[in-house]
Amino acid sequence: MIDGVTLSVLSLVLGVLSLFAGAELLVKGAGRLALGFGLRAATVGVTVVAFATTAPELFVAMLGALEVSADVGLGTIVGSNIANIGLVLGISALIRPLTISDTVMRRHVPFMLFTALLLPVVAIDGRIGRLEGGFFLVVLAVFSGYLLYYAKTQPAPVSTKVDATKAVSTRDVGFVVGGLLALLVGSRWLVSGGSSLLLAMDVPEFVVGVTVLALGTSLPELAASAVGAARGETGFTIGNVIGSNIYNIVAVLGILAVAVPVTVSPSTLRFELPLVLGFTLLLVGMMGYGRRLTRADGAILVGCYAVFIWLLFT
Repeated sequence: MIDGVTLSVLSLVLGVLSLFAGAELLVKGAGRLALGFGLRAATVGVTVVAFATTAPELFVAMLGALEVSADVGLGTIVGSNIANIGLVLGISALIRPLTISDTVMRRHVPFMLFTALLLPVVAIDGRIGRLEGGFFLVVLAVFSGYLLYYAKTQPAPVSTKVDATKAVSTRDVGFVVGGLLALLVGSRWLVSGGSSLLLAMDVPEFVVGVTVLALGTSLPELAASAVGAARGETGFTIGNVIGSNIYNIVAVLGILAVAVPVTVSPSTLRFELPLVLGFTLLLVGMMGYGRRLTRADGAILVGCYAVFIWLLFT
């Protein structure tokens, strides 16, 4: 007979594995379909692929908010952004120093900084409602249009592992459908296992989202970025994190707030939201100095993330 703790751990592990598989299938299928319909590879990279890699956060945040509480959804988004910088980029830089292109610094980093600043400003009254969610989605539309404009006028090579010569096929449609189903199932398992495990230990719902659920949704980015760093594809690693952090706020939180208005506690306003901005400013400072993230920078980022987790449970 399997006890409750073992069942929760099993559900957690299966959820993470399903999110891995679902994200991989969705990126592959969506990218091939977009190219088959005539979109440029660069356009696919900055729109379809970037948004698809944020799907785990969207599914987990929405299910967590609907099945547990809005605190879980907000915690997943906030925790994922901090984990993306502290863990994903930190570990990737430890594997191989990451070079930052001038294009990334000029076009993408300002948007990441803007969204990190926007989050605490919008939440200052203790609530992120449907109006604020709609505003986030407007920002999303502006950002996507901005990326599309530059992708069309100044196309650049993007590592999407998609063969542009292949036409649309039923297999690609199957990848998309299979990816979405795997994300849905994986999200349910992750939310169920992670929340049951920590809530049984009297851990607050927001902390459940910031820790276990956020880590679960960031693991696909961590795996992809670590492999990219090991192969020397540092541009992919940087773009993956920057794009994910932007979409987490304007897309995931925007959709979440429109569906389920979010209440932000005073403690979250004082601690976690300023930390999202703090991690972002630290990263921007590191990237601006010498246009690279060194192994020392990576160690600092991982150390800061470890301190963040320690403070959550003290």
